[in-house]
Amino acid sequence: MSDEVIISCRHLAKTFDQGAISVEVLRDVSFELKRGESVAIVGTSGAGKSTLLQLLGGLDSATSGEVLVNDRDLTRLNSGERGRLRNKMLGFIYQFHHLLPEFSALENVAIPLMIRGESPAFSKAKARIILDKVGLSSRLAHKPGELSGGERQRAAVARALVTEPQCVLADEPTGNLDRKNANQTFKLMMELNVELKTSLIVVTHEMSLATQMDRVLTLENGILSE
Repeated sequence: MSDEVIISCRHLAKTFDQGAISVEVLRDVSFELKRGESVAIVGTSGAGKSTLLQLLGGLDSATSGEVLVNDRDLTRLNSGERGRLRNKMLGFIYQFHHLLPEFSALENVAIPLMIRGESPAFSKAKARIILDKVGLSSRLAHKPGELSGGERQRAAVARALVTEPQCVLADEPTGNLDRKNANQTFKLMMELNVELKTSLIVVTHEMSLATQMDRVLTLENGILSE
């Protein structure tokens, strides 16, 4: 693990207005993630873990504070610039795979590269390589409906990694899987974290998984602590 900081946030706060009531979800959160580092964020349901992940990934805007990805302040970028930075720097994995049902596993994994402007031939060749890494080389032509739950989530991991992002943000990536598939998927993510030197932030309620990572951070009452 190097000392290079991939993502950091400073004095991050997020408030949601619900009618006349303001709900403070995050309060003065400061945090940094180094290249190759794996970090788990744990906390009770509704503590704001997913909100924090969305802010770090530039998918939502903070009420105050700043988020820097590769030293670029997301709060100072327009939506197009944020989108390009996300596509270049970040990968996302969610509890539900969000694969496009009409496309094959190969096509689903190739799409982020084609969005970047790569040719279909190059994109599919690279998608084949990463799908082989996640054990799906025999399922390339299968659509999501023809894959098992564990296979769909492995395809989602491949899609997040195909662009060789600096960091993968994962929101309860094993929450929709049975114990065996959850352990296999998590083991795969940790192996790829080491092999590809991709930093990893995982929101999880599974302490048995969280403790396998470099650091465990707890979000409670809007405050992040180690």
